[in-house]
Amino acid sequence: MRPLLPRSAVSLLLTATLTLLAACGNSTAPAHQLHAENASSDSAGTFTVLSNRPDLISGGDALVEFANREGSSAQPRLTLNGHDVSAVFAPVGSGRYWGLVTGLAQGANTLEAANGGQASRITLINHGSGGPVFSGPQVPHWQCQQGALDTQCNQAPVYRWYYKSTSPAKPTLQSYDPASPPSDVASTTTDQGTTVPFIVREETGYIARDQYKIAVLFQPGQPWSAAAPQPQFNHKVLVTHGYGCGVAYAAGDAPEVITYQPLNLQASTNGAVPFTPDGVVPDTGVRALGAGFAVISTALDNSGHHCDVASQAESLVMLKERVIEQLGTLRYTIGIGCSGGSLAQQWIANAYPGVYQGVLLACSFPDAWSSATQVLDYHLLNLYFGTATVGVGGKASLPWTPLQVAAVEGSITPVNSITSDSGFFNVIEPATACKGTTADTVYNAVGRPDGVRCSIADLAINVFAPRPPQVWSASEKTLGRGFAGLAVDNVGVQYGLQALQQSLITPAMFLDLNEKIGGIDIDANATPQRLVADPAALANAYRSGMINTASHYDQTAIIDCRGPDPGASHDAYRSFALRARLDAAHGGHANQLIWEGPYPLGADTACQNNAFVAIDRWLAAVEADTRAVALPKKIVDDRPADLGDACYNGTGIKLSDGLCGDVLVSIYATPRMVAGDAITTLTSKCQLKPLNRTDNYGPTAFTDAEWQRMLALFEDGVCDFSKPGVSVQPGIPWLIYQNADGSVIYGGSTLPVAPVGSGRGWASASFGVGWPSS
Repeated sequence: MRPLLPRSAVSLLLTATLTLLAACGNSTAPAHQLHAENASSDSAGTFTVLSNRPDLISGGDALVEFANREGSSAQPRLTLNGHDVSAVFAPVGSGRYWGLVTGLAQGANTLEAANGGQASRITLINHGSGGPVFSGPQVPHWQCQQGALDTQCNQAPVYRWYYKSTSPAKPTLQSYDPASPPSDVASTTTDQGTTVPFIVREETGYIARDQYKIAVLFQPGQPWSAAAPQPQFNHKVLVTHGYGCGVAYAAGDAPEVITYQPLNLQASTNGAVPFTPDGVVPDTGVRALGAGFAVISTALDNSGHHCDVASQAESLVMLKERVIEQLGTLRYTIGIGCSGGSLAQQWIANAYPGVYQGVLLACSFPDAWSSATQVLDYHLLNLYFGTATVGVGGKASLPWTPLQVAAVEGSITPVNSITSDSGFFNVIEPATACKGTTADTVYNAVGRPDGVRCSIADLAINVFAPRPPQVWSASEKTLGRGFAGLAVDNVGVQYGLQALQQSLITPAMFLDLNEKIGGIDIDANATPQRLVADPAALANAYRSGMINTASHYDQTAIIDCRGPDPGASHDAYRSFALRARLDAAHGGHANQLIWEGPYPLGADTACQNNAFVAIDRWLAAVEADTRAVALPKKIVDDRPADLGDACYNGTGIKLSDGLCGDVLVSIYATPRMVAGDAITTLTSKCQLKPLNRTDNYGPTAFTDAEWQRMLALFEDGVCDFSKPGVSVQPGIPWLIYQNADGSVIYGGSTLPVAPVGSGRGWASASFGVGWPSS
């Protein structure tokens, strides 16, 4: 019998009374704060920065509104750092003026309005196009793209044009030359009823030292400004994402925006297996473009390229600012992606609420670091069983059958653990070369301790914080600094406990496994000792959202396409782990829909396309809700009555409301669940309890000699999964990892409250902007 965890088995829920630990980071450090004058005086009128917060501006420009004081109709004189910029402001009605203010200097800039002898001013804090804005000092040794103008990878954007043909022989978008237009351009009617030629402009440029793309229906030769966009733009955005979870120290390619296919894993990395051939899934990007959406992406939102919540969110904040400044204000933003694409959406939506208003998930992961325990456990188990690498013998002293191995790992075969190990473990191995490094530059503990560490922990050292001197390795001592701490732990874990309770393994096998399982060191090398999490890194993982507790995820509409996992390490339990976390944090999960079906990993070949239409309807209903109630309530109340959990046949036909069930989409366990963890899988380090011989160890009792081995093995105790994990705490939204002088704030600090209206162009008023406002 395989260990099957029923969906109703949810325990160890988060509580709102968890105390934030003092060791969790520098939460009281002075962050990059708003200038006092950002609380704009209204003597002449009121400034509102539409495209972002006044302190998070990037790229040297900002879309700003100035509203005259009540009763004044005179056009104000506006100056930027003393220079007249009145000409860039145009009236938009009701005494309001919009202007794209350009030429901002690095750092603080003063924008002032004078009217009738009275003045108002606001301070705009500008950051370079290369960043950082709030993610803290950037990783060194970064390689820019060919053609970059400086070390921040800045480069003028490039524009390409495409069109949809009327010819059935040309089903994909074709290259378009505005100087020599083709004769077979098809038309499209947007979701707002505007009919235009199906011509798309794609912009490719660089922000935050990496590539971005923006595509939108665009009529060549016609004007477009943020205040007066071309009519086919519906003021909605779709963000496309890549796959995997990895590390790069070089600029990469942003995910496709023209021909984006949400379930096509042909170009996937880090263990995601290809399960649909090119062209099977209709291009969601084309569907969205034809409806009037802007479709955008950044290379950093591709988790396989850069798996760090702070810098991923930062790249999207910077890109959304550019979209608003160039195209116009937004109604709402939807994310879409599978595997690492779902990971990026979910931890960004929770840690930086307001970046998305809705997310479309497939093959979903809640985050990277709650899955890290499973990846670690699989690796250690594969080392024990001899399945980690071909030709490597295991540590087991007794014979194990494949079914017994699977019982300990929580599945029906060992395939899932082997797939995970071959595809995922390498991202925490610092000596594994990654993009931007070579064999001569990557870290080596013996010959190159100062080399580039290609691990997702070191990539996010601003979040996790360096390890303290008392635990430094020889390499750290040589360098005189600590590497990024690890937020995983296996002290006290009783591997195979459920299998022992069910008599699938013997006490002798249980003991041999737990005595020899070991752990890893800071370089991901196997050790006889179990791994002890670094306390600061562990706490920071929760507070930052690197481990997604769903503390702020109730502010997002979610549709999750969940199919069975054929041993490809994209376990179906993860959708329900996130559901359990929502239940724990908010007492319900009505903002999350799960659509199941038989299609591997993705439920249904049409699931994300159908979900795209559905979530658009859902968000439009929330947008129309002008009640003065909290956004989470609107999302639940305004969900269309015909939308809920659903079961599909695999080809786009809904079979029934409600889930398909375990027969079709089985929910298996993880090694940690077999050891007693809940489906929430939030316990990266467990609290310990003393060994008790009367606890449930199955019908076959330990002998006295075996119990003495247990006492020696677990002298500090075993995991008590009835209690919250060590350092588990609600996440803190909108953390910033740099001071005003650019120095790092390890563990992050909360952004100060922003002036009312900051970033008002991010979404319609019903959604708000996500960050705290005065």
